[in-house]
Amino acid sequence: MSKTSVRAAAVQISPDLVSRGGTVERVLNAIAEAADKGAELIVFPETFVPWYPYFSFVLPPMLQGPEHLRLYDEAVTVPSAETRAVAEAARKRGAVVVLGVNERDHGSLYNTQLIFDADGSLKLKRRKITPTYHERMIWGQGDGSGLQVVETAVGRMGALACWEHYNPLARYALMAQHEEIHASHFPGSLVGPVFGEQIEVTMRHHALESGCFVVNATGWLTEEQIASIHPDPKLQKGLRDGCMTCIITPEGRHVVPPLTSGEGILIADLDMRLVTKRKRMMDSVGHYARPELLHLVQDARPVQALHQILPQPAAAPAAGPATSNECEANDA
Repeated sequence: MSKTSVRAAAVQISPDLVSRGGTVERVLNAIAEAADKGAELIVFPETFVPWYPYFSFVLPPMLQGPEHLRLYDEAVTVPSAETRAVAEAARKRGAVVVLGVNERDHGSLYNTQLIFDADGSLKLKRRKITPTYHERMIWGQGDGSGLQVVETAVGRMGALACWEHYNPLARYALMAQHEEIHASHFPGSLVGPVFGEQIEVTMRHHALESGCFVVNATGWLTEEQIASIHPDPKLQKGLRDGCMTCIITPEGRHVVPPLTSGEGILIADLDMRLVTKRKRMMDSVGHYARPELLHLVQDARPVQALHQILPQPAAAPAAGPATSNECEANDA
C-alpha cells in the first residue's frame, strides 16, 4: 500500500439513451468535473456506455428485438475510439477510471468493466460472469480470467458488477488477491426502493468481509427517459428508485452520505490505513482463514470457442540404404 489517502468519486448521472457518443460525452464531462475536485479514482455505473438495457426489464421477449439490435449498433468494441477517448481523459487528469460498457464482440454483447490507470493504460477488461434474470436475454457470460485484482495508481483494485456480489466465491477470488479498493456498480433506476436497500447491505458487507474500501456507482433515469422506455405507468414503476451510489470504509461505514436520487458525484477521501486496522481484527483470507479446511480453486483461463490443432508439415523422407541399382551406378 503506497498511498495513505485516496480521493474517490462515485458518479450517478443519466446516460444518453439516443447515442453512444452522447453518453461518452457525459462520461468525459464527469471525469473533468470529478478531477477538478481532486478525484484520483472515478467510478461510473453499470454498462453506462451506451446505456443499461432497461428495456429488457419491462418488455416481453417478442418486443425486445428492435431495442436489442439498436444496443448492438451503439455498443462499444474494445479498443475503439470511445475507449481511447476515456483513456486519454484518465491520462490527462491523472485519474483511475472504472467504466461499465456494453461490449460488442462480433455477434455477442457482454456486460464489461474497464479499469483505466492514471497513465491511460487499460489495466483490466472483465466480463460479468453471469447476467441476471432479464439480462440473460441480452448478454453472454464472462469467464474466470477477469476475476483479477490489478495494481493501479491508487492501490490494488478489484471489480464486480451488480449481483455478482451475491456470488460469494467470485468475491472471495478478489479478496484472496488482497484488494484494497473494490469498484462496483449497478444500473440504478430499477426495481424500486428495495433494490437500493439491498445494494447498501451488500456493499457494506463486502467492505467488512474483504477489509477494503468499496466505491459503488448507480445510474439515474429522468422521468422523460422512463416514459421513452415504456408508456405504461404500471411498468414505469419498475424503472424508478433502486439507486445507492455510496463509498464505504473497511469498517462498513459510509464515508459520506449516499446518493439515492437525482444526479450527482460523491467525493470522499479514503484513509487507506483503515485497511490494516480492519484486517488486524479479521483478515478473512489470512489469519482468519482455514485454507487447509476450505479453499477456492479458480480457473483463470480465458474461454475460447475454438481450439485449432493444425496439421504438421510433412517431414522430408529419410535417406535409406542404397539400392542395388544405386550401388551399380556408384561403381560405374
